[in-house]
Amino acid sequence: MTRTEKQKMLAGDLYCADDPELAADLARTAEWLARYNRPAALAPSERLAMLREHVGAVADGVVIRPPFFCDYGFNIRLGRNVFLNFNCVILDVVAVEIGDLTQIGPGVQILAADHPRDPEQRRALLENGRPVRIGRNCWIGAGALILPGVTVGDDAIIGAGSVVTRDVPAGATVVGNPARPVRGSA
Repeated sequence: MTRTEKQKMLAGDLYCADDPELAADLARTAEWLARYNRPAALAPSERLAMLREHVGAVADGVVIRPPFFCDYGFNIRLGRNVFLNFNCVILDVVAVEIGDLTQIGPGVQILAADHPRDPEQRRALLENGRPVRIGRNCWIGAGALILPGVTVGDDAIIGAGSVVTRDVPAGATVVGNPARPVRGSA
C-alpha cells in the first residue's frame, strides 16, 4: 500500500515537503493565521473560538497572544490554561503537546520539523518530524528554542534564550546553549 506524503509526515517518516496536499494544508493554515493575527481587539472567548477552529486540541483557558505562527495547527494539543506570549512559533509536522498550566514566553520556538543529515535527501526536498512533548506547569523563558524530539517533564523551567537539544527531567531547571541543568534542580 502506497502512503501519501501527508501520511508519511504524520508518521514522522521522510516525506516530500512540496507535496500538493501539504501545500493546500499550509495555505489553509496561512489564511487562518492571517485572521488570527489580525490586529483587532477580540474578547478572549473569541480568540479561544478561533483557536478551536484550526488547532488540533484546545482546552479551556488557553491564551495565545498574536502574532502566532505554526505550520499546520492540526498536530498541536494544548492543555488547560496554557499561555503563549507574543511571537511564538510551533512547527508542527508531527505532534506537539503542551500540558496544562504551562506558560511560554515571547519569541519561543517549538520545532518538531527536522531535516535529513544526508545532502542528497535534502536536495530531494525530503523532511521528517519528531514529536515534542512539554509537560504540565512548565515555564519556558523568552526566546527559548525546543528542538525536534524533545520531551520536557512536568514542572520544568527553561531559561530565556536556552536551546533545548535533549529531554528535560520533571522539576529540572535548564539554561544555556545547549541547555544544561542548573545545580540543585531535579
